[in-house]
Amino acid sequence: MTRDTYVFLAVLLLFVVTNIGLVASGILAADWTGLGVITGAGMTLALYSFLYKDNPLFKFAEHVFVGVAAAYIFGQYWYPTIYGELIAEWTDLEVGETANWWLLAPTALGFLMLTRFSLRLAWLSRYSFAFFVGLGAGLTIPRYISSFILAQIEPTLQPLSLSWDGFNLLVILVGVIGVLVYFFFSVEHTGVAGRVSKVGIWFLMVSFGASFGYTVMARISLLIGRVTFLFEDWLHLM
Repeated sequence: MTRDTYVFLAVLLLFVVTNIGLVASGILAADWTGLGVITGAGMTLALYSFLYKDNPLFKFAEHVFVGVAAAYIFGQYWYPTIYGELIAEWTDLEVGETANWWLLAPTALGFLMLTRFSLRLAWLSRYSFAFFVGLGAGLTIPRYISSFILAQIEPTLQPLSLSWDGFNLLVILVGVIGVLVYFFFSVEHTGVAGRVSKVGIWFLMVSFGASFGYTVMARISLLIGRVTFLFEDWLHLM
């Protein structure tokens, strides 16, 4: 046997002995709730095993997670959308009610997407994808313009004042001008334009750094949540 096999067997034995001790001491209840905690702890440790190296235990936990997530998402789409808005609309009609025929249009577009599984009829799915991409762009672009472009232009048009609010508006104004000059490639970035574009680079680096830090902290919060689960809900050390 290889070293990885010995490590896997040692970790598995330690995990089993720990759970037996927790159940025997009454820390974990010998019921479905306790089994769920043990399963969650095992899957968490299996995912953390990737820190050692890529291994079959991690792949198993990854496949289980993806499968459960896919099944959950399918259930969320099936009951409120496919069954609730389509099947029930035609099967649960009361006396005097008429079905909503307009639902046949999105249903047909949905079935056209399934033609991707056919080599001969796959071209039909292009109509559905074109419709949904166009609809999504039409709904998303105005929101982005309102949330980012117009919201960014608004502070640059407000009057400056000798206060902290005025100083903040001045910083925003300088940053917007600097970034716009940096991305204005029709003018060579030398002289005054070069100095202003360097200011835009500073603002871009601060923005990217803040965005990266926010992303890292969001991932760390997930890590803290799983570690808290292991130490509090599983081992009861906190």
